[in-house]
Amino acid sequence: MLALEVQRLSVRFGEFQALEEVSLEVPEGAFVAIVGPNGAGKSTLLKALLGLVPFRGEVRVHGQPLEKADPLWFGYVPQIKTFDRTFPALALELVATGLRRRWPFRLSPRERAQALEALERVGASALAHRPLGRLSGGQLQRVYLARALVRRPRLLLLDEPATGVDRVGEVDLYRYLEAYQAEAGATVLMITHDWEAAHHASHVLVLNRKVVGFGPPEKALSEECLRQAFGHLGHAHDLYVGGGHA
Repeated sequence: MLALEVQRLSVRFGEFQALEEVSLEVPEGAFVAIVGPNGAGKSTLLKALLGLVPFRGEVRVHGQPLEKADPLWFGYVPQIKTFDRTFPALALELVATGLRRRWPFRLSPRERAQALEALERVGASALAHRPLGRLSGGQLQRVYLARALVRRPRLLLLDEPATGVDRVGEVDLYRYLEAYQAEAGATVLMITHDWEAAHHASHVLVLNRKVVGFGPPEKALSEECLRQAFGHLGHAHDLYVGGGHA
């Protein structure tokens, strides 16, 4: 069964064509790495799949039109974390916003238990009662991942989740994702600049406003696809090693 069907999806911001005629079919349980140069529309694609930006085309999630899909099916870790770090809130409370989709001024025992379980799942239970303003970049990434997992989503969308995380933390992050995916049978779409992570995905989407390549890594990461997306292989390699923005 397909987890995600995208047909001729296009996004336009004024005169700027962010995405053009993107089509793909993602099977259930796939781990899709999304790669491409800066400005390729990678983050825009995830936002369109979440219904956060207007688009033309069709999106179906587990056979349902996007507008009829259950919001509980989705988990999302954005690239840019938009909140006031001086706000007097705890990591546990941020995770709980994934349950209510608003700020929980008072947690029920069940919500507290679910949030703690999600933090434990990503190796961050010790951060539960730490103020958000005292979290490092890597710790904040773990808390946001716990927030995305707290509702046990069927479709997990991640926008460069390893940003601000050291190499050890990055390995742990992928381990947590693989464990969750194996347990829940979830489908993962992850924007990444990590060449190694892309090669270990079950599918790779090479994007540059249009679909340049999609399929198993050995197919999508061919020399032809990478040259078409990045212009030349050296530039592609630099992006993966040095990182960048979607």
